[in-house]
Amino acid sequence: MAQYPPFEVVFLGTGTSGGVPMIGCACEVCRSTDIRDKRLRSSILVRTERTVIVIDATPDFRQQMLRENIMRISAVLITHAHKDHVGGLDDTRAFQFFLREPTPIYGNEASLAGVKRELPYAFAEHTYPGVPELSLHEIDNSPFTLEELPITPIMVWHYKMPVMGFRFGDFTYITDANRIDAAEKEKIKGSKVLVLNALRKAKHLSHFNLDEAVALAQELEVPQVYFTHISHQLGLHEHINAELPPHIELAWDGLRISMP
Repeated sequence: MAQYPPFEVVFLGTGTSGGVPMIGCACEVCRSTDIRDKRLRSSILVRTERTVIVIDATPDFRQQMLRENIMRISAVLITHAHKDHVGGLDDTRAFQFFLREPTPIYGNEASLAGVKRELPYAFAEHTYPGVPELSLHEIDNSPFTLEELPITPIMVWHYKMPVMGFRFGDFTYITDANRIDAAEKEKIKGSKVLVLNALRKAKHLSHFNLDEAVALAQELEVPQVYFTHISHQLGLHEHINAELPPHIELAWDGLRISMP
């Protein structure tokens, strides 16, 4: 693994597609006053002194950028093109207006095709002033470097849909998965911090449930694990954390991790 500069990870959101609280729901999680039970759609920011990378631009992108006082980004990495992961790309226009340059978007072929479907007006032959200016960069399963950061893509399965996870040095981020092939698990091993999706306690077609996420975390033997992409069906943050092994905990919006 390449030598890494120190970097910080910020959890911009840790909720599933509907967020928490969910519209119209009066369950105890959605009514909770614990700030850790307030979850925007899942996304993280990876930041060094010179580089700011966002993984997924959710429908909450504007709110997330304002909350963290982000003045510039270097690129957006797309895990997959579902609405809760690309629905905020239009809001990158603000960065383009002030920085006067397109925003680089990295993703596999299917993800970039999804971006074009999400924002057809940005890629029309004749555009109008103010549309997002996005430069698309196709990646596959091979390592690549973005500015000073070597990045290892990790292909996981969201039912039958391939989704990209990413490893930065000793930190690995996986969301929207219910299966990881053996060769891709090898890319995760040796990480010091792993972020993994854990939707709820009941089994789900395309996401790890809590038991499956715990089992995978223990199999991979990563010393510190955080769960994300959490629904209101999982339960209260405080209660679920109390059930987990000492080295595993639920992430929450605004959580910061320093990677030396």
